[in-house]
Amino acid sequence: KEFGGTQPDDYDSFYEIILWDEFARMGGGGVLGQMSINSMALPPIIKYGSQRIKDMVVKDVVQGRKQCSLMISEPYAGSDVANIRTRAERKGDVYIVNGQKKWITGGLIADYFTALVRTGGPGAGGLSVLLLDKNMPGISIRKMETQFDNTHNTTFIELDDVEVPVANLIGEEGKGFGYIMVNFNHERFVLACSTCRSSRLCYQEAFHEAMSRKVFGKKLIENGVIRWKLAEMARQIEALQDNIERIAFMFSSGVADAALGSQCALLKVQASKTFEYCAREAVQIFGGSGLVKEGRGKIVERLYRDVRQMAIPGGSEEILLDLAIRQAMRKAAKL
Repeated sequence: KEFGGTQPDDYDSFYEIILWDEFARMGGGGVLGQMSINSMALPPIIKYGSQRIKDMVVKDVVQGRKQCSLMISEPYAGSDVANIRTRAERKGDVYIVNGQKKWITGGLIADYFTALVRTGGPGAGGLSVLLLDKNMPGISIRKMETQFDNTHNTTFIELDDVEVPVANLIGEEGKGFGYIMVNFNHERFVLACSTCRSSRLCYQEAFHEAMSRKVFGKKLIENGVIRWKLAEMARQIEALQDNIERIAFMFSSGVADAALGSQCALLKVQASKTFEYCAREAVQIFGGSGLVKEGRGKIVERLYRDVRQMAIPGGSEEILLDLAIRQAMRKAAKL
């Protein structure tokens, strides 16, 4: 509220479940897609940024006048965040930033970027977070064509001797990796909420098709194999919804972000795998109509192209499963 938002007095993570669920239900494209990116790029600024940075960015973004995107991934460092190469060399009152950023969501419409850069030596301890303004000389942005969404945008960004004021440092130098890792928990929660609704849309469309379409003289739903597909979709969706609400309760109960890494990682994997199954089976139920961008199957055709978007960004399934087990190993070693 201090930045002009309309947050209810009793706001908690369950409100957020409803928010992202309803946005995903309506398929809002670029505008609503950027709102989710804002929700991922602003928390490090709000939590660790100076008052000057907050005053410059947060209110305008919260009130919809400007946009802010995360700038983390690079051509050679996607999931391997600790090996970011983009370099920020301090010279007096400015950092000189050089490097490349790839797969940056919302880059064409962002006014600001929450950027992870290397200010020190190799590894996680050499990373810091800077606030970049899109109008800073030396920043060039181009759109990357993707498999999924063209109403929003995925971009490639080149940084060529970009001068960034030292005052734009978010938090402390050398602590950027920790800031971003904690921030990933919320990002994965948001993605899981949206993905759950996408799975429900697949189920909804497939159920309606099975109830209305006749094949070989009877409705599709009268075939046991079709009912089994729908039942399996429903089982996975309801299990995912329960997991989302469990994580929301943990967030709302004050469980520390540091303790939720593996839980949020597993949640996102469950979400993308559920979506993949539901999208596949929905297309199978629609048959040829699920392969074309018109007619009664166009919604599931569109949803199917979103599957990999949910399975890779925000941490690929393989990386997140490994993260969860590595954290479990560390806990077990202390017993």
